[in-house]
Amino acid sequence: MRRIVAPLSLLLASAACTSIPAETGGYPEPLVAPILTSPEALDTSTYARPQEARVTHVELDLDLDFAKQRVGGVAELRLLVAPGEERLVLDSYGLEIEKITDSRGAELSYSVGETVEAGGKGAPLTIALNGARNIRIAYKAPADASALQWLSPEQTAGKVHPFLFSQGQAIRNRTWIPTQDSPGIRQTWAARITAPKPLDVVMSGVRQGEPEDLDDGRRAFRFVMDKPVPPYLIALAAGDIDFKAIGPRTGVWAEPSVLPRAHAEVADTEEMVVAAERLYGAYRWGRYDMIVLPPAFPFGGMENPVMTFLTPTFIAGDRSNNGLVAHELAHSWSGNLVTNATWGDSWLNEGVTTYFENRIVEEVYGKKRAEQEAALMYANIQEVLAEVGSDEPGTALSTDGEYELGSAIAYDKGAFFLRTVERIVGRERFDGWLRQWFDGHAFQPATSEMFLADMMENLVASPAEAEALMLRDWIFAPGLPANVAKPDPAAFAEVDTAVAAYTASGAIPAAYAGWTAAEQMRFVDNIPKDRTAAQLAALDTALGLSKTGNNEILFLWLELALMNRYEPAVPQVEAFLAEVGRAKFVRPLFTVLWNEGDWGQPIAKRIYAGTRGSYHAATRAGVDRVLGWTE
Repeated sequence: MRRIVAPLSLLLASAACTSIPAETGGYPEPLVAPILTSPEALDTSTYARPQEARVTHVELDLDLDFAKQRVGGVAELRLLVAPGEERLVLDSYGLEIEKITDSRGAELSYSVGETVEAGGKGAPLTIALNGARNIRIAYKAPADASALQWLSPEQTAGKVHPFLFSQGQAIRNRTWIPTQDSPGIRQTWAARITAPKPLDVVMSGVRQGEPEDLDDGRRAFRFVMDKPVPPYLIALAAGDIDFKAIGPRTGVWAEPSVLPRAHAEVADTEEMVVAAERLYGAYRWGRYDMIVLPPAFPFGGMENPVMTFLTPTFIAGDRSNNGLVAHELAHSWSGNLVTNATWGDSWLNEGVTTYFENRIVEEVYGKKRAEQEAALMYANIQEVLAEVGSDEPGTALSTDGEYELGSAIAYDKGAFFLRTVERIVGRERFDGWLRQWFDGHAFQPATSEMFLADMMENLVASPAEAEALMLRDWIFAPGLPANVAKPDPAAFAEVDTAVAAYTASGAIPAAYAGWTAAEQMRFVDNIPKDRTAAQLAALDTALGLSKTGNNEILFLWLELALMNRYEPAVPQVEAFLAEVGRAKFVRPLFTVLWNEGDWGQPIAKRIYAGTRGSYHAATRAGVDRVLGWTE
């Protein structure tokens, strides 16, 4: 399917797309993406009925109230409504609706349905349109909106000003924006955001001019995203932040004291953009900027268009963890340009992106590093399959189950699927196919069935090749197919030899200090887990594990220490968990403590009682489940 830029009345009408006549009420026609209507494209996480009435554009005029920790104002929605339909259904979770009107100011009646807490689905907001095709919703987000994290000055690097950031994926934006919160209902948007001086505001849209000084000690910032995006990609951050350019279209924001280190860490970003374009076509979003957030940010990164959000925990001083930057950049093609229509197909975002990330790493840092990082991915898959079983339905790429960020299946199995296809058909053919996939589905939603059909039509050369590729097994069956292209066993030959030597005799490798970060992680993660206090002390003394500046390695050390009830590590674990809110680190460390019974559970409870309030809702939810925590 091609990108839709024609008048709305010419939207493609087929078994897979909905066609609704245009009634834009005098607004300029927005770029409108199709709605998929095939059965596998049904998104059960939304209340929206986009075949009847859909949101095509959102305009926000919102005030950030740091004193009350509330966001409120007006959302104006432009709609596309099918003939004979006069009902619009939006997603809402705790939104306080003050009034809904049409473009002339006439009030429209509405109702809020019963809230479904499970999965954060919230409640349907149903509006009687009475002919309106543009509506205005005056509202406030709830004080506990799970998409928003308000940080006190003490939780920032500067310790002077508060901070706010949003995290919308997967379905949290319905807690602060009244819209149809589904990845398959793409929308353009614009925003005017006011915040107190001297705070700066950034969003996942292009800033329009300089901020406007207001009479009340505040400033107004304006942003536009003129390309249709899934609603979870509408994001903002506000705080005491500065900017430093990297290249002609790249740069980084961070708190002033963090900015020099952040800039040095991501200095290769412009080169990465060039490498990505060389692989799979033009970068279509204009600028590629990043913001390094305070450590309470719950994920490694979030691919918000034109403004990637990053955790400071990736800063190691040697750019060894900025495969993370390559990953979020790659989302500008896979995930943002072409998006999974439902969260059960999240591998279309994350697996394709993880493959693309590895190709960028190879282009910029060389094949050895790329192969080592791929080997770590493969080990993640093997670990998950060993834990849950190769027949577990959730280990299929396309599932009906709950979408979980960070899954070794969606990310790593998805990447190895594409590595396997590349290995069989050849890199040149595969790259040509993937580029045409991005071009042919730009700014549109997609499903696994569409991905498979496109491969069969535009990549597979013969029935024999189709059989060798095992495409349907890869996408819809659990486990790893027999044809998986395993990583090069030589990638970690020296490290694996050192692991074997340490296992046999306790010999700690003298070469460790000269290894890459990936090699160091491989060693620490693969040595025997059952260690005495003396053995752990020897490792720490020889390798400097507790003093490493790489948080990925530090996490592996702390995890190993807790597994063995190593008391000297407890203060460092407590300090780490008090500062870092990244779910990838926080949840596993609390899990290890909890699994250590009478020794670890009191420590976990004590630490969590002091840190829970500083964690984002996404991090909190995972740890709550582990500890059985109730407020």
